[in-house]
Amino acid sequence: MNLVKIFRLTLAAALLTAGTLATTSAQAQAPLKIGYTDVQYVLAQMPESKQIESDLKAYNTQLEGQLKSKSSELEAKYKAYQAGEATMTDVVKADKQKEMQSMQQSIQEFQRSAEQSLQQKQQTLLKPALDKLQKNIDAVAEENGFTYVFNSDGGGSPLLLHAPKDGDISDLVLKKMGITPGAAAPIKSGPAVAAPSPAPATPANSKTKTKTKK
Repeated sequence: MNLVKIFRLTLAAALLTAGTLATTSAQAQAPLKIGYTDVQYVLAQMPESKQIESDLKAYNTQLEGQLKSKSSELEAKYKAYQAGEATMTDVVKADKQKEMQSMQQSIQEFQRSAEQSLQQKQQTLLKPALDKLQKNIDAVAEENGFTYVFNSDGGGSPLLLHAPKDGDISDLVLKKMGITPGAAAPIKSGPAVAAPSPAPATPANSKTKTKTKK
């Protein structure tokens, strides 16, 4: 998930709505002045962006550790099952198979919930930076007489397809926040919880010894 996706979608919805009112409003008010900014370009240069990525990576590592621990536990139980299968009664086999199936389902559910939790963590970490960015966009627009400001972010579907360079307020927004404009690399997508190694399939209740899956 791109770190500016939430902001881009929210901003896009607001601006599209504002755009429908632009024609009638401009006729009754002062001449319309339209500006634009590359949200991802600005956000990437904000000092908050590095901390957001660092915190998100740390949270992802924590989730991966929990997932790895659960997967290792299942693998250990499966190996123990294989080692003692020949001497187990059918009742014991069935009980252990049921236990491993339950563990495998629990791992799959944990992975799904971990991915959702990571997205929520990302949104929480982003909100202060996006609120700050919006506040400064508003300030620059008011100070420079821009009626509307569009997002020219090249990722996804940009709202702006053509515009004069003097309408770009990206560097003005950065300067407003006390940041010297530069060629910072775009913020990368947040890390995703890695899938665990495929857990061995729970053996069927059979006297034939199940081969270990690689």
